[in-house]
Amino acid sequence: MASVAMLPSGMAICCSLPDILFLPELVFGGLVWILVACTYIFPANPLAYVMAVSLFCFCMSFIWMMVFLCGGHHNRSSWATADVLYHGLAAMLYLSASVFLALITIGFGTTLSVLQSSGSDQDKIDGILKIYRLDISAVVFSFITTLLYTIHTIFSGIRWKIF
Repeated sequence: MASVAMLPSGMAICCSLPDILFLPELVFGGLVWILVACTYIFPANPLAYVMAVSLFCFCMSFIWMMVFLCGGHHNRSSWATADVLYHGLAAMLYLSASVFLALITIGFGTTLSVLQSSGSDQDKIDGILKIYRLDISAVVFSFITTLLYTIHTIFSGIRWKIF
């Protein structure tokens, strides 16, 4: 029970290293969600997976942050372990979603080059170029979010081992 007292609560989460990453995770994860939602969702299955991962992690990270902010984790000895497990899972899910998103973006880039070299309709090229640019942004933010969750996992693991 003494180890739980070391977990931050309230505004102290803004001062501890793993917990200060909640806000950037939410911002960059939300950007991935918004950017993918702004594009034409094609192909549906991989992009639906990316949307599901980004929505799940956004909602769970918000709930997790609120639990820490409100101090709901006190008097429970397994919160440090759960913190490591959740952020590790989120990092793995985001890594897989980032790879899918990068693969789809490469496909859009290839399609765009073929259309430009064949002298296709400029409106069609402009539409695909817009989606391509949004997807590039989503890929960058997705990998940044993966990095943030990985760093959070590492520092949560260090905190967990100290207990």
